Amino acid sequence: MRSDLAELDAVLMVARHGKFRAAALELGISTTALSNAVGKLERTLGVRLFNRTTRSVSLTEAGQQFVAQVAPAVRDIQEAMDVARARQATPSGTLRINAFPTAAREIFASLVLPFMRAYPQVHIDIVTEGRLVDIVAGGFDLGVRSADLVPADMISLPLGVARRNVVVATPSYLKSRGTPLIPQDLAGHTCLRVRLPNGAIYRWPFEKDGQAVQIDVEGAVTLDEASLARTAVLASVGLALAMESDVREDIEAGRLVRVLEDWTPELAPLSLYYPSRRNPTAAFKAFVDFARRQSAG
Repeated sequence: MRSDLAELDAVLMVARHGKFRAAALELGISTTALSNAVGKLERTLGVRLFNRTTRSVSLTEAGQQFVAQVAPAVRDIQEAMDVARARQATPSGTLRINAFPTAAREIFASLVLPFMRAYPQVHIDIVTEGRLVDIVAGGFDLGVRSADLVPADMISLPLGVARRNVVVATPSYLKSRGTPLIPQDLAGHTCLRVRLPNGAIYRWPFEKDGQAVQIDVEGAVTLDEASLARTAVLASVGLALAMESDVREDIEAGRLVRVLEDWTPELAPLSLYYPSRRNPTAAFKAFVDFARRQSAG
């Protein structure tokens, strides 16, 4: 009648996400393996924990009661495991980090890769999402967001990375179409439109001398992936709004040219944030200390 922790984790993850596929992705296992783990526990208990249809998954009444009782116990077990890991002389294990895609790209080369070289026994699991998430409910150790978006109840560590948006195009595009001098000039240009996670089209923000304006740009292409936007702008499809860090090498090499520079001020810096932890693992402490040294340097 005993069930292992993996089966309990499986049930809790499905209950959290309401979908087997999303839960399987977070656990790093196949949907079939996850379904088998849940089914095995249900057979052991002799009761269905989930109502399943082709479109949705929801807890049964018995499932709701089971999750309510089991979740705190599993958290206690995981905390006890964290306490044990914290006694390790060498940091190891997995750190799960949630970040905006742009934030993940900005810290990857400067923070994550150097940390991995310094602590090769630590596995880094980065999940990028365009929406704000509760990192505690999502099972993450750390989050990376703009400083102005960090929840007030979190411990925050400024990363001190200078950030700004840039509007760029190829020299050939500007030669044929002209150079916009003010944001309103974009109405006469082809722009690469960006779709937000909620489906809305992103309005390009500008600011100068206290005057803020948002432009609903027009163009033949709408994208939701920065690497595709970079490919398109390099092909002279049109103007693109990008994070400076994503196109800095292209600008320095002359492949792209910045325009409207005086309308794109610096953005809020990035922050690493996390909840208060009584018994952090050795890997967690090592990463936070490493980030603090990198930021100070």
